[in-house]
Amino acid sequence: MTTDRHGLFAAEDGMRRCHWCRATPAYMHYHDYEWGFPVTDDRRLFEKLCLEGFQAGLSWLTILNKRDAFRRGFADFDAGQVARYGEKDVERLLGDAGIVRHRGKIESTINNARCVLELRAEFGSLSAYAWRYEPPARSRPKRITPATLKAITTSPESVAMSKDLKKRGWSFVGPTTVYAFMQAMGLVNDHLEGCHARAQALDARAGMAASDQSKR
Repeated sequence: MTTDRHGLFAAEDGMRRCHWCRATPAYMHYHDYEWGFPVTDDRRLFEKLCLEGFQAGLSWLTILNKRDAFRRGFADFDAGQVARYGEKDVERLLGDAGIVRHRGKIESTINNARCVLELRAEFGSLSAYAWRYEPPARSRPKRITPATLKAITTSPESVAMSKDLKKRGWSFVGPTTVYAFMQAMGLVNDHLEGCHARAQALDARAGMAASDQSKR
């Protein structure tokens, strides 16, 4: 499988995909069905913020391969349950070879779970809070190319969200981490031009917007 000048590659099924997912079938599945598709489920949003923090210094593929173990260790990222974790849970997780055994990141996840509960009390859900930071369409690049992505690792919105989360007591939520969260959860669509999943993610976002409008 070779990458073309547009940053895309064609797998055995003939579909053109963003080059970064070519390593394994599981990575391609994540690219095709998760990355860039809009998410409003609080567990998934909390999970991604936490796992982006665990990824610091590592590859996302490493974290993806450990995701099931992370879910088992952190009660499927139910913030209410994780918020009740104590020192025994920290020690249990430090002994779990299936996850990234970093005390600071483990303790950060427990701290951030408690912060999620505070956000829910104020905004109703983590989703309602996070989607406030979706950038306006006019501010986004007209075309997403490899050069575009190389130049964009943060955005005004990811900087603003990062600052606000830190002010609220969150940790491991720098602007780059938050932008990666926005990419994965569909607040921005950074699938490359020509990638088969780009249009599907755009359609999913349009469907979400139409559903929101119908509820008003």
